[in-house]
Amino acid sequence: MHVGMSEYAIAGTLFRGKVNECYAARRKDSSDGSLYTLIVIHEHETVHEFLEIEREDARNDFERSDTAADFSGGSLIQGFSDGTDFILVFPYRPERLLDSFYVGEAYPLSQCEEICFNLILACLSSGLRYPILFQILDQKLINIARDDSIYFSYRMDLETLDAKRNERDCATRCADILLELLSSKEKEKSVVYELLSRKAANKSYSTFTELYRDLRIAAAPVKKGNLIQRIKAFFHRNADRLFGILFWIALIAGIVALVMLVTNLVVGDIPFLRLFYNSFQKIGTESLKQ
Repeated sequence: MHVGMSEYAIAGTLFRGKVNECYAARRKDSSDGSLYTLIVIHEHETVHEFLEIEREDARNDFERSDTAADFSGGSLIQGFSDGTDFILVFPYRPERLLDSFYVGEAYPLSQCEEICFNLILACLSSGLRYPILFQILDQKLINIARDDSIYFSYRMDLETLDAKRNERDCATRCADILLELLSSKEKEKSVVYELLSRKAANKSYSTFTELYRDLRIAAAPVKKGNLIQRIKAFFHRNADRLFGILFWIALIAGIVALVMLVTNLVVGDIPFLRLFYNSFQKIGTESLKQ
């Protein structure tokens, strides 16, 4: 079945680069309004590089059908040509970037390590070709959900796409990111941090399985952080929601203040405040009027 860009309605631009652009889009024939990430590749050499990846890596079946129901996990959903462009279709999910929402100082060591495990598991379960996965890791298109699970964004710049990238490259880059996540725990003598530092410096990791095994063996026992840590973690984990609540409170307060100001300018009085004023004119049987 032929599929083209005309079957998608663009909802927004996510990225513009030298060789490709990324859009959030909906299928016109879909009733559920699901969003997808479309990567539109313009440059012929980049298209050739991607097709080379497909020929050399048969981990996934690229010839999938073209409905949203075919999406499973974080895998590439579809790829097709449209005129001189080549389009890749990935799932779309609102970003909650790890770089913005992860604050290691606010978490106990065990929680930091659990987030590291989740990143490795996200890589293992992504179903992505290693050159594509490397682009995501290298550009830090990594998101953290409220439950500390990890998911990826796909608005990637493909200018540096290299078909020769393999699992060792991805595992090494992932190890570097894990070190960054655990850097705030260096003073706590984190065994995981020390082990990762030593092995990552020598680029010793060739698979994600090795990386996961080392973390699981060296991980600290799970224990709750102190009250201050838990309060900080709560606020950082729910920062976007709390900001939204504060925004609406401030907006409502601003509207009320504006209405009161306009009322005072127009009628020279604020009827609402008169209720409070009149209620204090007389207390019991005593009048406060002079």
